[in-house]
Amino acid sequence: MNRRAFLRTAGLGAAAVLAGCRAAASRAAAPAKRPNLIVIMSDDMGFSDLGCYGGEIATPTLNGLAAKGVRFTQFYNTARCCPTRASLLTGLYQHQAGIGHMMGNNNLPGFQGDLGTNCVTMAEALRPAGYGTYMTGKWHVTPYRGPDTPKHNWPCQRGFDRYFGTIHGAGSFYDPNGLTRDNEFIPPGSDDFYYTDAISDNAATYIRDHRREKPQAPFFMYVAYTAAHWPMHARPEDIAKYKGRYDAGWQAVRQARYQRMRRMGLLKEQWDLSPRDAELWENVSPEDRAWHIRRMEVYAAMVTVMDEGIGRIVQALKDTGAYENTLILFLQDNGGCAEEFGSQGEPRNNAKNVKAEPMAPGELQTQMVPPVTRDGKPVRVGHGVMPGPADTYIAYGKEWANVSNTPFRLYKHWVHEGGIATPLIAHWPAGIPESRHGAYEPQPGHLIDIMATCVDLAGAAYPKTFKGKEITPMQGVSLAPAFSGKDLGRPGPIYWEHEGNRAVRDGKWKLVAKGAAGDWELYDMEADRSELHNLADQHPDRVKEMAERWETFARQAHMIPWPWKGKYAAPKDQKGKKP
Repeated sequence: MNRRAFLRTAGLGAAAVLAGCRAAASRAAAPAKRPNLIVIMSDDMGFSDLGCYGGEIATPTLNGLAAKGVRFTQFYNTARCCPTRASLLTGLYQHQAGIGHMMGNNNLPGFQGDLGTNCVTMAEALRPAGYGTYMTGKWHVTPYRGPDTPKHNWPCQRGFDRYFGTIHGAGSFYDPNGLTRDNEFIPPGSDDFYYTDAISDNAATYIRDHRREKPQAPFFMYVAYTAAHWPMHARPEDIAKYKGRYDAGWQAVRQARYQRMRRMGLLKEQWDLSPRDAELWENVSPEDRAWHIRRMEVYAAMVTVMDEGIGRIVQALKDTGAYENTLILFLQDNGGCAEEFGSQGEPRNNAKNVKAEPMAPGELQTQMVPPVTRDGKPVRVGHGVMPGPADTYIAYGKEWANVSNTPFRLYKHWVHEGGIATPLIAHWPAGIPESRHGAYEPQPGHLIDIMATCVDLAGAAYPKTFKGKEITPMQGVSLAPAFSGKDLGRPGPIYWEHEGNRAVRDGKWKLVAKGAAGDWELYDMEADRSELHNLADQHPDRVKEMAERWETFARQAHMIPWPWKGKYAAPKDQKGKKP
């Protein structure tokens, strides 16, 4: 079944346009001068993976958007998937939105594991201003993801007119668990289903449908890919494009990226490459080399397929006349992921206690790691299992994550640069001066700024109350001035906390600690973006002042008390009480 046929079987015909959660929305037509807004986010990718940020992976669509837009070089996320999504959607620090960690409820104000009612999503903020609101992809801001669970925090109940994607955070690309249209679970609908393509194609369809239905109204769209999060899944023809590309090993690829980034001007000459966090390639056995090479080939293929899908979204904008006045923002949810999910131990079948037989036609996938494929093959995991097909579930590993995060230290989870540095591409033909095309923007920015930017450009009124609840004010600043090379006027520092890892960025200075019991480290980010020269002992007064500012804000924003062992852990009798 081809892609168009799949879209028909998935319900994207004219009838579906009239159905679903959008029926409740009542919106006035908006002036054409206000831009359409598209926020695109990828999953588990590093700072240097895109071609326009120094990588060797083919990303011609994103490279083209960067060449005619602005690239932010010091933009930040929260170091983890669902906290990033909570922060991006609400314009708050994730703890203020109730998701300081994952989907578990720790009975602490900042760690409820479910998107709070004290915040509004970008869709809820923009819909009253006349915007159509659409989403495709990964939601991951509520623990309620089953067919019989509450849906109060599903996309259509949080401001989106139409939704296609997965409520859960990870799963097979060929058969994702909990595939959803609006408020209903659906099966994949075709034998050649691939989730990344489905996210892209549904987004492109929403653009065309919006043009047909509401030609005078602007739209907001959130496209949340699961690429390139584990499992490493890609079609053979896409993997084949990278045959031989990684045969030289991770040291050579990382060094090549570093040199390319310096030549491009993304890195200053004085910013050193952080120490290699991988075994010497020459010490890896030939058998293991083949496996490691294949893991990176699949990862690269996943990124390229995503880029191709973004190309189809851009084409839909051009086909509908919306391209010139659409702001596209592309970013990533955290740094490269060092997790070895499914990649350790002896090769084995995940379906060891399950009878391997085909799934019934129309049967819904309910498991993050399917025991069997839809055609009945046992899903295989373990060291040495060659990834790519639907019957595998493998991560790409720490060594390649070290490459993805070139030149920085650490990974997803940590708030050193390797965990929180993300590309941000801003492309808007009608709003970014030609003189700024291809420009680098070094002003630090954060996810909290995306809501502020959208509200600013949409002329929307950010609510003080919503559905009877008092709403926490936006925390960020609009990025729009930076599109023209102007100062953002940020009034204060940027803050982080995740799993006890914590940081504060104030101008050129960054104070950061690893782990709940870790000591504060101080870095001059103008001289040492790679965080290799700790200046804490040389500037004790600055450390003290920045640490005190972090603690004051952390208490205000519910970053503390936290559930981790350490100084800021909440006593048992204080859990659930506001600090």
